[in-house]
Amino acid sequence: QVQLVESGGGLVQAGGSLRLSCAASGLSYSSYVMGWFRQAQGKERDFVVAISRSGASTIYSDSVRGRFTISRDNAKNTVYLQMNSLTPEDTAVYYCAAGNSPSRWSNMYNYWGQGTQVTVSS
Repeated sequence: QVQLVESGGGLVQAGGSLRLSCAASGLSYSSYVMGWFRQAQGKERDFVVAISRSGASTIYSDSVRGRFTISRDNAKNTVYLQMNSLTPEDTAVYYCAAGNSPSRWSNMYNYWGQGTQVTVSS
């Protein structure tokens, strides 16, 4: 059974930082592209960032480029999202996902975590 479990969300003031983690089990982790998406209340789920199987390649959305950094540890089956310079517009539920191709499209990902809430206060 595939499981993706996010952690690290919480409440932070604008300008602050958070580090999200997503631990994977039940799949050949290093064979999957990993992505982070987010969904603000009342809005669609949006792409944030994706990382290739080896970690050598990344794709960032324009809204987070330069502030967020994705990384992965294939020995620990974990992907991370370091979020700096947070703004209230970053408030959302953050989801990690595993897929076969690096993509901004959510339907290209096969497995999803349950999400972790990030709230940025002004």
